[in-house]
Amino acid sequence: MTAYAPSVFRPVPPPASGTAPTSFGPPRASRLDVAGDLLALLSDTTTEPRPDTQLEALTLAVAADLPVLLWGEPGIGKTAALTQLATALDLPLTTVIASVHEPSDFSGLPVVGDDPAEQGVPMAPPDWAVRLVRAGRGLLFLDELSTAPPAVQAALLRLVLERRIGALLLPPGVRIVAAANPRASAADGWELGPPLANRFVHLRWTHDHGVVVRGLGGTWPRATLPRLDPEKLPEAVDLARRAVCGFLTARPPLVHRLPDSETRRGGPWPSPRSWDMTLRLIAFATAAGSARDVLSLLVRGTVGDGPGLELLASLDRMDLPDPETLLADPAGAELPERGDLRQAVLDGVVAAVRARPEKSRWDAAWALLVRAVETGAPDLVVVPATTLATLRREDWDVPESIERLTGVVALSHRADRAAARSVTPARAGR
Repeated sequence: MTAYAPSVFRPVPPPASGTAPTSFGPPRASRLDVAGDLLALLSDTTTEPRPDTQLEALTLAVAADLPVLLWGEPGIGKTAALTQLATALDLPLTTVIASVHEPSDFSGLPVVGDDPAEQGVPMAPPDWAVRLVRAGRGLLFLDELSTAPPAVQAALLRLVLERRIGALLLPPGVRIVAAANPRASAADGWELGPPLANRFVHLRWTHDHGVVVRGLGGTWPRATLPRLDPEKLPEAVDLARRAVCGFLTARPPLVHRLPDSETRRGGPWPSPRSWDMTLRLIAFATAAGSARDVLSLLVRGTVGDGPGLELLASLDRMDLPDPETLLADPAGAELPERGDLRQAVLDGVVAAVRARPEKSRWDAAWALLVRAVETGAPDLVVVPATTLATLRREDWDVPESIERLTGVVALSHRADRAAARSVTPARAGR
């Protein structure tokens, strides 16, 4: 039997007579409480207005009520960006991990009623869809889309395009954004099926060093919906329709072009559906006065890089001045500032003179070339001036203005000959 020291059972003596009883203060914070305080301080961040092209493209597509798919490597900040976007837009965020759901979670679960022969079997929606409908607004975030198997992707088709889950229709106030990792870096990843991929605006989500550093310091860029100018709405719609319809009239093969490779089919590619999305994005970008870089991300993310860049070039040419207007008043002509657009205008003027060669028009074209030299890069007039000189008739006097261009053209030709001489010895030494 174990012997215990008497001190173990020694009673605590009562307080001495006249001594105040011990006063117990508030309980000291536990270590977890202190850790929680530190975590709260670390999460206490703010936002500021800051130019961010990809964030502006995301908010513009959300305003246009188009499904957006953010592509990026793991840890790049896609989920954090969506969380911040929902907070900034005051939208309740509902996150659904597509890969951990069954197809029936998106198509609806069959519920047998009292009399299936009379009432049928309705498809009951999941609880998160019911909450979105009750709220009437929200941001539905479909995360890890590239890890969803083909059966789940097929079930998502109706949700993304028609906004239906079973028998439930999501209200107009709900926006849909998804995120995915490239197959090479996704956990058990799948390529996106062409039908699902063609329903999204694809945005490549990358990190900006300055944004990350400043954000880790406590200040992130603020996501705000674009301000649409009410007076520009009819003009924006007209411009978007003329741009897309005019481009597809000139390039019929691009109306629908399914890529050959499986990987490219899982990205943006041209179809009547994606061209309709592009038209909407051009209208919204025009009404919002968005920068060209923002529109470029959206257009290329909808119909692909090749067709998108062609459309953007065509859109630039739509705003170019009419060559006939320039020839009618060369002294008051305003030429574009951008070099490629100015080159296109000057080439158009020379083409107009070639189509209807007259002495007055030939002289006016020379006056325009002189104005281009005075207001921009001289090298842009070399090719138009050389071509225009070949259009001279024998009875046309050479205008005095041509002397101001002689030095520019001669200098260009000397530079070309010098470049040719430097290339020839190099080739001979091979």
